[in-house]
Amino acid sequence: MAGCGEAQHSGIPVFHHSNSIVMFAMAIASDESPLVRELKSMPDLKLKLAEPLARYTSMKVGGPADYFIAVENGAVLAAVLQLLCRFDIAVSLLGNGSNVLVSDRGVRGAVIRLAGEFKKISWQDEGDFVRVQVGAAYAVTLLVREAARKGCAGLEFAEGIPGSVGGALVMNAGAYGSEFERVVEQVEAVSPTGAPIMFTRAQMTFSYRDSHLPAGTVATRVTLRLRKAEAAEVDSKLRALVGKRKSSQPSGFPNSGSMFRNPSGDYAGRLIEAAGLKGKRIGQAQIAARHANFIVNLGGAKAKDVRRLMALAQAEVKRQFGVELIAEVKLLGEWEE
Repeated sequence: MAGCGEAQHSGIPVFHHSNSIVMFAMAIASDESPLVRELKSMPDLKLKLAEPLARYTSMKVGGPADYFIAVENGAVLAAVLQLLCRFDIAVSLLGNGSNVLVSDRGVRGAVIRLAGEFKKISWQDEGDFVRVQVGAAYAVTLLVREAARKGCAGLEFAEGIPGSVGGALVMNAGAYGSEFERVVEQVEAVSPTGAPIMFTRAQMTFSYRDSHLPAGTVATRVTLRLRKAEAAEVDSKLRALVGKRKSSQPSGFPNSGSMFRNPSGDYAGRLIEAAGLKGKRIGQAQIAARHANFIVNLGGAKAKDVRRLMALAQAEVKRQFGVELIAEVKLLGEWEE
């Protein structure tokens, strides 16, 4: 059998780290299936069938996953990936649920979420620098604030990014003129079939909102290199960015963060606002009144309404300004054409 992670038309499972829309046939998920029996026999694993994903996303929308699997350590992750590959089950990853829009129809196949040891962190003093080894499931906001308390500089820009470290790595998350790539030293990961992989910074190629990891790679731990500084200095910079973020970004309603990448030399939010779409609403989804590159859930929004607002913004910005807006949020699951 060819390796997992190849194109879906080959019949091999696909890991989703792109904006492409992939259709899957409904998987048969029952307590009596051989796959479920094998999954339930594994230690350090939690399995839920037909699990609604809205509760796991920052937008609070999304239908069920056929198999929702939380794994506690690297050994069980490798075993699960091998098993799902053997059964030809499509695999998707879900971190803290930001920067993702899950279809109302849900996700066919398995959705894996890292837990347990993937939330651990260690700090190592190295003269003028500190090396941080952090699990991919560790929350970025928690990491940023802990670094500030320890007087470690370099992560202040990431304050307020709601995702996990693994997600921030995959999308090369950034703000205020800096990006995750600037602090990454090494990445530990596994292949689609569970084999261990390691990348040094020199072996990686980062670009705007992309780390270009090989298709199907699951990042498990990231090593960061931070500069030592006065804790008061780091805290002051952090507080300034917190204030700037709070004054410019929507609060009080669920959202997935920035919906579109900023086009070269411009800002997606400015273009959407200039197109007259700020505050535009479809159902319970709304282009935010405070920042037009955000779509908020006013309560009970559907993923299809969020996607319709995205399509409207793209069409109007293209029509009025000739600019193609590229989605930053990832579309996950089964979508209508």
